Amino acid sequence: MNVTVCRKEHFNAAHRLHNPEWSDKKNKEVFGKCNNDNFHGHNYELVIKITGQPDSQTGFVIDMKILSEIIKENVLDRFDHKNLNLDTYEFKKLNPTSENIAIAIWNLLREKIDEQLEIKVILYETERNFVEYPSS
Repeated sequence: MNVTVCRKEHFNAAHRLHNPEWSDKKNKEVFGKCNNDNFHGHNYELVIKITGQPDSQTGFVIDMKILSEIIKENVLDRFDHKNLNLDTYEFKKLNPTSENIAIAIWNLLREKIDEQLEIKVILYETERNFVEYPSS
């Protein structure tokens, strides 16, 4: 009997979508305003879903206080109020699209959460645009 628990967080970050292998013209055509030389920012909404069987003694799939601490230490402290292109290791050579940010967050959390538990990352870049990783 699996149950999914969810934790919602928020962070602000700047980024620039840019492929250094392309010309400036092609980058502008593909990424438009998101290729701004001076970057642009988003107020990201992050939902982490953890699925597994509740523990027989606590009734928890995962202790939400612990999940909150894991997210804060491994995601929020790393990405909040940062320029993803310039300030983070994960995006020094990886285009910080919402898709790549979600995958990076999943990888960061996967290292810290019991491997018997499933993790899903839902990242809202805007109110209308969001990604899920992994997709199901």
